[in-house]
Amino acid sequence: MIVNKAFKFRIYPNQEQEQELAKQFGSARFVYNHFLRQRIDFYAQHKSEKKQGLNFFDTSKMLTELKKQPEFEWLQESNAQSLQSALRHLDVAYNNFFNKRGEFPKFKSKRSKQAFTVPQSFVLDVERKRLRIPKIGEIKIVPHRPVEGTIKSVTISKTSSGRYFASLLCEVELHPPKPASQSEIGIDLGLKSFIVTSGGERIESPKFFRKSESKLARLQRRLSRKQKGSNRRTKVRLKVARLHEKIANQRADFLHKTSRRLVDENQAIYAERLSVKNMVQNHCLAKAISDSGWGEELRQLEYKSTWYGSHFGQIDRFFPSSKRHADCGWINENLTLADREWTCQGCGEIVDRDLNAAQNILIFGKGRMAGTAKTKRAGRHRVRNRVAEPRSCPL
Repeated sequence: MIVNKAFKFRIYPNQEQEQELAKQFGSARFVYNHFLRQRIDFYAQHKSEKKQGLNFFDTSKMLTELKKQPEFEWLQESNAQSLQSALRHLDVAYNNFFNKRGEFPKFKSKRSKQAFTVPQSFVLDVERKRLRIPKIGEIKIVPHRPVEGTIKSVTISKTSSGRYFASLLCEVELHPPKPASQSEIGIDLGLKSFIVTSGGERIESPKFFRKSESKLARLQRRLSRKQKGSNRRTKVRLKVARLHEKIANQRADFLHKTSRRLVDENQAIYAERLSVKNMVQNHCLAKAISDSGWGEELRQLEYKSTWYGSHFGQIDRFFPSSKRHADCGWINENLTLADREWTCQGCGEIVDRDLNAAQNILIFGKGRMAGTAKTKRAGRHRVRNRVAEPRSCPL
């Protein structure tokens, strides 16, 4: 199995290279925003004519003509392939929008994260810890882990806190190993406990944002009192950005370690399909849900299960996993969100809400998996029998 895998490393450009990187960031951002406006205007002008909108090849030709104009000659100082990559990213964003995989493309801001992609003509020297980029030169890089596979492209980025990173997109051939354990679990994602497994294990939610919320509020108060454009405001803004970045890094580290451990320890994992986008509309729980990272955890479980030979399945979000008693099947229609334990009227047992939900998810997930396999086998038998039947001669 061949997959695309990214390896992200910290880079340390010198002062001259930072200025060149700023030019590359600005050129890629300008090209993206300029042709996003061109595509929006073209659609508005030819909407009644039902013409096909601009695509990557149209914008690529327009970029060539744009660089010949005197007021845009400065675009020639940037790597031409990086500008083409910006057009590629814009085209992918449009396709994702029309295929209902994402929102409509937005204009990029110079105050947020900056990035540009180099598809070729780069050289990584691991021994010397140098990364050579066209128009930039050799940049110091810290490869803290070995790079696997074939490097296809390099994306240079700058965070809001002022740190620089290089993300190497590699094409890696994976050989999924057989899971060491044959156990199967269902998991229930929650706010009080981040994950409760059907086996009774509870992984508590670290709540990184809650722990840093008071410090973040203090820094934001200081930031609001500084005059816009002043050096003191810039210093405090960087402190706020670094704290946000620290919280994001803590959450990402926790999610990666948790998902990898669950995949390594189990042959199959079943979870509930959640609509996090709709759930955060509840203003009472939005902050806690966003701090948990449910959607990212499910995404990691899905692709890591494929990479490392496990099975990952999801059940429908409307399945009454919390209301149904896993042992006797009685459904508590009056269950509320505040009820963490309830008494089953069918058998009289005291039911733990989260543990019961994880057990129901495991039962229903295994049942769906068995039903799918049975349907596939029946389908193969039907095809085989139909092919074996003699054909009748039409009269």
